[in-house]
Amino acid sequence: QVQLVESGGGLVQAGGSLRLSCVVSGRTFSFYAMAWFRQAPGKEREFVSAISWSGAGVYYYLYGESVKGRFTISRDNAKNTVFLQMNSLKPEDTAVYSCAADERRRPGLTTADYGYWGQGTQVTVSS
Repeated sequence: QVQLVESGGGLVQAGGSLRLSCVVSGRTFSFYAMAWFRQAPGKEREFVSAISWSGAGVYYYLYGESVKGRFTISRDNAKNTVFLQMNSLKPEDTAVYSCAADERRRPGLTTADYGYWGQGTQVTVSS
């Protein structure tokens, strides 16, 4: 059984930074494409970023338009962990951030592309 556990959320002022982590257990982490989604109150879940599996020797990255240039996704296969570095945070980045995983080579953009999900971590950006 695959389990995903996020950490690193919190309260930060606008312009600040946070680094989210997601530890994956249960299967071979390097075979998974990984992603981050977020959901603000009253809104649909939104794609944030994704990274491909590690078997091709080169990574593919995807970013949502609202976070391009500010957020960076990375992975550490030795630690079974995917990270989301968030810089220049804005109040509109406030949401519950969830990581997702799936045994696919290329990362997907939709929730349907991922079969495993974490519980999420709250990020609140004050103005």
